[in-house]
Amino acid sequence: MYVTIRDRPADGAGATAGKVSATVLLLGTVSLLTDVSSEMVASVLPLYLTAAVGLNPVAFGFLDGMYQGVSAFLRIAGGYAGDRGGQPKWVAVVGYGASAISRIAMLAATGFAAITAVVTADRLGKGLRTAPRDALIAEASDPAMLGRAFGVHRALDTVGAALGPLVAFALLWSVPGSYDSIFVVSFAFAVVGLAVLVLFVPNLRTAGATARIGLRNAVREIGRRGLRGPLLAAGMLGLLTVGDGFLYLTLQDRDDFAAVWFPLLYVGTNVAYLALAVPLGRLADRVGRARVLVAGHVALVVCYLLGAFPSGGIGSTVTVLLLLGVFYAATDGVLPALISRLAPARARGSAIAAAQTVVALARFASSLLFGLLWSVGGPASSLLLFAALLTAAIPVAAWMLRGAEVAR
Repeated sequence: MYVTIRDRPADGAGATAGKVSATVLLLGTVSLLTDVSSEMVASVLPLYLTAAVGLNPVAFGFLDGMYQGVSAFLRIAGGYAGDRGGQPKWVAVVGYGASAISRIAMLAATGFAAITAVVTADRLGKGLRTAPRDALIAEASDPAMLGRAFGVHRALDTVGAALGPLVAFALLWSVPGSYDSIFVVSFAFAVVGLAVLVLFVPNLRTAGATARIGLRNAVREIGRRGLRGPLLAAGMLGLLTVGDGFLYLTLQDRDDFAAVWFPLLYVGTNVAYLALAVPLGRLADRVGRARVLVAGHVALVVCYLLGAFPSGGIGSTVTVLLLLGVFYAATDGVLPALISRLAPARARGSAIAAAQTVVALARFASSLLFGLLWSVGGPASSLLLFAALLTAAIPVAAWMLRGAEVAR
């Protein structure tokens, strides 16, 4: 991977072919620090909520759904605000700031309602920042290298996602049950990430600054650009994607991990994601982003099947974590890269936000459904059902994505 410290040329031309701009690297650094913060909390949250707070699977499914899907309510607003004003950086700043405040607010959140409010604030911040950030990445990158650019960003993001659970593990190892220390250190990382964004990321003005397109026109533009099939496919696949927390709780329940080891499950997935984000992004640029997106969900089916086995062991657990990392590497950065090539430049942020909103809402519903199924039939049978449904959905999604690789 070859990167450069030069930013996008002032005349608006794409970044030098084959290179990743400084803006992408800086945004990756912001995401790295922010993900150290968020994954510190996320890696202990399932165990904290079920063991320390005492939530049942249905209640945890609701909270996990909130964590997965509540950001959908601001994704469109964030994408549109960035497009409308032509300065997505400052929209992203507000989102990152809201998430940072939520970290320290976890100290005072002890009941279900309070924890729900804090999680909601965190995810709303994520929803507001994601599309403007991705629009900045697309704006600063060569259109032919979008898969690589998003892959580099997601790789840096995943370094933080791998480090966060390690920091949480170290804190729990030194002081068992020290959840408060996790929240404090998490807040510190979030503040540093926000400072990098404010002080160092350039305020690129996107195409929306001159277009001034209205929300209704943005929606109409998106609908005319062949995005309906990809959006429907993304929503259908998202509805059959089990939240990480549920999958890790299934592994923990099956193999009886000590609570202190629980955060390391996130590390395994994130290391695989880190290793594969750039290679799969480059592969998507060469063979087609839709094909890689579909292949990632095939890996997810195998992940479900292995997780549903009644007995596992270290080999099975590691394979599940690796396959989950493959899934994220093949989908998380590939989807916005695919969407950004289909959307007009002046509505790019709105289009990316639309895709992210569809996925977030689908995963919200997925978590609620899986929590109910867990309560009725247990985790293994629920995973098998999701594996069967996802197997049936994959060829349908591939059909919906036909023709999505045609470049504008």
